[in-house]
Amino acid sequence: MNRRDFIASTAAATAAGSLASSARASASSSATKPFSMHFAPHFGMFRHHAGDDPVAQLEFAADAGFTAWEDNGMKGRSTEDQSRIANAMERLGIQMGVFVVNPDTAWGPSFSRNDKEDRDKFLAEVRSSVEVAKRVNATWMTVVCGTRHPRIDLGYQTASAIDQLRAAADIFEPHGLVMVLEPLNPRDHPSMLLAKMAHGYEICRGVNSSAVKILNDLYHQQITEGNLIPNIDRAWDEIAYYQIGDNPGRREPTTGEINYRRVFAHIKDKGFTGILGMEHGLSKGGKEGEVALIDAYRACGPA
Repeated sequence: MNRRDFIASTAAATAAGSLASSARASASSSATKPFSMHFAPHFGMFRHHAGDDPVAQLEFAADAGFTAWEDNGMKGRSTEDQSRIANAMERLGIQMGVFVVNPDTAWGPSFSRNDKEDRDKFLAEVRSSVEVAKRVNATWMTVVCGTRHPRIDLGYQTASAIDQLRAAADIFEPHGLVMVLEPLNPRDHPSMLLAKMAHGYEICRGVNSSAVKILNDLYHQQITEGNLIPNIDRAWDEIAYYQIGDNPGRREPTTGEINYRRVFAHIKDKGFTGILGMEHGLSKGGKEGEVALIDAYRACGPA
């Protein structure tokens, strides 16, 4: 079923229909109304309705009211695919969110040991990201700051990361690009250099560049330290991007313990107008799960 058939058929569903039909009607009735925040799905999230073609998935998302998109693996796509996706997003009024800058240096001690080879490899990844960002109209790109070194004091490791990120900022700043540092929770990702918001804030303040900010992944931070809204307030000036996932399960909002209605309202009330990436799975399979996803964001998103 294509996106327009889906909208037409679900709009005709009656209240006496099945639960799944009712859910589809709920999703489609507001499909022409854009969300009030820039929630960003990713490829595969609507494949049961839109199929495997990336452009068809973007079209379905636009009809459902989404105004942003993210693709961690964008950098690994061909230039032809990148251009095709970017052209579709421009046509549909969808803003590009993050892709990952440094897949090759994200998981070792590449920021923590003040090693020239580590730094050169990372800076090569930064330079190669500039052209991709221009091609797909991206502003923000994820940087994962690698693992801690087991034999070096954390203060020295932090200083090493700051120096490395300053060099990267010199590459991004002239282009108006921003790398967003993502703290990862120690349960799913043990021994990462960056796990807490306060540490990310310290590093960003040390770099002191508009090109280096924080990606606040609310799923990771709920696991690591909770206290979501107070940490948002304390780190506000250094946060440039959010990602979403409920806990436990890393599924859509309303499936776990995070009060996303309150968190989203707080972020919007403070004046955030950027992108919130939907970096999570779905609690249900198939088309029913995709409709439940849209309904969950309609339920939680501010008016």
